[in-house]
Amino acid sequence: MNILVYKRTHNGDPDTDGCFGVYDCMGAVRDREYDAVIGVGGIGPEAQLNGIAGMVNWIGVGPHKKYVGKRGPEVTFDRFVYFGCDGPDFYANAPSLAKRMYELNVRVLQVLTDEQMTEALSIVSLADNAPASPALTDAGGNANTFNKCKQCGRSIRCNRAAKSGELPVESLSSPPADR
Repeated sequence: MNILVYKRTHNGDPDTDGCFGVYDCMGAVRDREYDAVIGVGGIGPEAQLNGIAGMVNWIGVGPHKKYVGKRGPEVTFDRFVYFGCDGPDFYANAPSLAKRMYELNVRVLQVLTDEQMTEALSIVSLADNAPASPALTDAGGNANTFNKCKQCGRSIRCNRAAKSGELPVESLSSPPADR
């Protein structure tokens, strides 16, 4: 299985309806070849401010890419879990992956050691029984978010959304002191 693991600084992309690229975050990275994606919170001030520092934020398995004129495709998934600010601790669940990402300040990982692959597969397994991205299904999702996901062009951008307050901002939290 080809797994993409990347660090995030804020919530909102993907949205709770499972559209990765709704705000054009991670641009061309979304166009890479992968079977699953794991989004984890960084450990810097912005991730801390958004309440996602050091935790698994979302998992998507079985990507469906739609090219709509953004820097990369909008991606929905056969199985999607959105933890937001309530995800599992990344260090506790994937110590080798966390060490590589945080200590070496790596933003995106796709080539994993055997140990890191085992950890990543364990995290991906949390989505084994998850439903599809609501934006992928005919019946699902918040209509406003679904329409945003299907928007063409680059009118909505990650940094615009983050600065305008369109993305949810959670309370300030710090990573555990033992890190």
